[in-house]
Amino acid sequence: MRSFDWLWQHAQQHKSGENLEDLLPQCLTAEQLSAVPDDRLFSDLTRRVFRAGLKHSVVDGKWPAFEQAFFGFVPQKIILMSDEQLENLMQNDQIIRHWGKIKAVRANAMMICDAAEKHGSFANFLAQWPQDDIIGLWQYLKKQGAQLGGNSGPYFLRMVGKDTFVLTDDVIAALKAQDIIEKKPTAQRDLKKVQEAFNEWHQQSGRPYCQISRLLAYTVGW
Repeated sequence: MRSFDWLWQHAQQHKSGENLEDLLPQCLTAEQLSAVPDDRLFSDLTRRVFRAGLKHSVVDGKWPAFEQAFFGFVPQKIILMSDEQLENLMQNDQIIRHWGKIKAVRANAMMICDAAEKHGSFANFLAQWPQDDIIGLWQYLKKQGAQLGGNSGPYFLRMVGKDTFVLTDDVIAALKAQDIIEKKPTAQRDLKKVQEAFNEWHQQSGRPYCQISRLLAYTVGW
């Protein structure tokens, strides 16, 4: 496994002529994230679910109608929606009528309310989760929520400013090149190897995981 300094230098070579710092994503501090209202986090979570497999601009263009259809994404209101109310949304041509994803909204509202009851807010729950076990948070979202498997959970976290790496094709290719994994990591054993590598690079650099993720991608992609 190469050092963080090697990652930085190699990424700079690929991005010669550009300011590498300007290309790196930013994340929120735990204090900043904990201040985000849960309805806004829930809106972004649902937007991520509906974006999966679709052009993002199409989903984003319909989002005001989604906000209206789902009561501004106040989770305490959505958990009270009946099956009939959810089914009626399949007649609403202002939103994307995907039954599996519409049902997922109520399931995810339940997850958010449960976390809020235990931690004061869903925002607090996310903010307090340690970066050195971010794969544990991915697993939580996948198991306790709906339609949040694959990269949907990590992409949601990236959307709302929670520090996380994302296993894009370029990141996976770079991890293979570093002999950290042999294939796309799906088993917990391989995901732990990835987490340990990111933990090491974080300790070496002090950089957030989202920036290490982007730098790693730059070592193989342009």
